[in-house]
Amino acid sequence: MDPLAPLLDLADVAPAFASARDAVDAAHRHRALRKHGGQVAAEASLRAAVASAALDGSRFDLEEVRGGTVTDPVVQGALRVAEALPGLVDLWPRAPRQVLAKLHVLAARGVVHDHDLGRLTSGAERIDALAGLVAGNETTPPMLLAAVVHAELITLRPFAGPAGVVARAAARLTLIGRGFDPRGLVTAEVGHLSREPEYVGSAGAYATGTTDGVRSWLRHYAAAVTAGAEEIVVIGDGVLAAV
Repeated sequence: MDPLAPLLDLADVAPAFASARDAVDAAHRHRALRKHGGQVAAEASLRAAVASAALDGSRFDLEEVRGGTVTDPVVQGALRVAEALPGLVDLWPRAPRQVLAKLHVLAARGVVHDHDLGRLTSGAERIDALAGLVAGNETTPPMLLAAVVHAELITLRPFAGPAGVVARAAARLTLIGRGFDPRGLVTAEVGHLSREPEYVGSAGAYATGTTDGVRSWLRHYAAAVTAGAEEIVVIGDGVLAAV
């Protein structure tokens, strides 16, 4: 029995998730992906990393980051995380705590003391519960599980430094590993950034533990995934225009 299933019964959540799913499915059919899927995936990964760093307070122009002139440690950490994600997909459902520690090591190097890399600073019991929810879970719908993973990690902030980068990466891993977005194209991070006040507000609402707070977060997450799907179209159109 899926312990998260009742969340889909909250008002407007299931339709929002269904709409986001439709947007992703449509974006996955973009014709640029037939011959230029690698380019689209690389650009999506870059944009997701830049957006994730911005949400943790390190805001830089995409073209500057692309050009290699940005040395900010949070940006560099987000880029390292993005590069490492494909190699962590299979490990995530088998050893989620190990993966979270690895993500933090990658994200926070140069930001926090080396001694704190990969080490929990709070929320150990809830992290254990979250790991239990992730490990081997093939029942919870992928987007719902990703939304809860993300919300739990930004609520707990169990690591020092850019814990948000870790949270967003873990959610991305969930979408990829569960087959919702197997090529890692959906830049939900861009969606969060484009709706940043809502992102912050709904995350805070989720942290209250109320039904309305959880509902607010889930609706936001669906909107962010939808925006991430729309970004695939933008990237794909740009790739086709350049060839």
